[in-house]
Amino acid sequence: MSNAGPATQPILRLENVSRVYQSGSSELRVLDGVDLSIAPGEIIGLIGPSGSGKSSLLHAAGMLERPSGGEVWIDGQPGWDLSDGERTNIRRNRIGFVYQFHHLLPEFDAISNVALPALIAGRKRHEAMEESERLLGILGLADRIHHQPAQLSGGEQQRVAIARAMINNPILILADEPTGNLDPDTSTVVFSALSDLVRKEGAAALIATHNLELAKYMDRVMSLDHGKLVRRS
Repeated sequence: MSNAGPATQPILRLENVSRVYQSGSSELRVLDGVDLSIAPGEIIGLIGPSGSGKSSLLHAAGMLERPSGGEVWIDGQPGWDLSDGERTNIRRNRIGFVYQFHHLLPEFDAISNVALPALIAGRKRHEAMEESERLLGILGLADRIHHQPAQLSGGEQQRVAIARAMINNPILILADEPTGNLDPDTSTVVFSALSDLVRKEGAAALIATHNLELAKYMDRVMSLDHGKLVRRS
């Protein structure tokens, strides 16, 4: 578990975040004054039924979608006070995203899939490939780096996606049902690898999941209940 002290500046801080969707003359409030802080090395689980607002919260945290109210702070910076270009730069270099579907490029092998975001960010090819190989090795895929996605199992593909999310040394990982398409045993392997890597790299993580069996890997588990964030453990 995280040993971050109370004086540590949060990697992510949500302050009174709300999200309201209009549907004709009615409105749906999926986030209602959400407050949350996540310290370096801390892993927070986010649970709730479909439609409870988990994805909306992740989108706000990753500055993909402007909330209806409140503020999102990334490493002390108020995200919605920044320009579009500054937010894009933070998303590219400071935040790693992991989704339920791995979205790997089928024509590239594992090491190239992982290296691609680093190359887009301007890193030299040999540096990007070395870092890609290092991350894949940590995730137990050292002997699979030159396999294309179709040659990998579902769990291996998702571990490649995790390595890709970590390639630019993000300070924050946002994951939306990262084991949702995997069987229980594979889910445990993948989630254990994700949590170990997040802690090893000193990042913070907010992970939406339906799988309560994974709670043992988390420092806190929160749920969304009628737009409010409630601590479960």
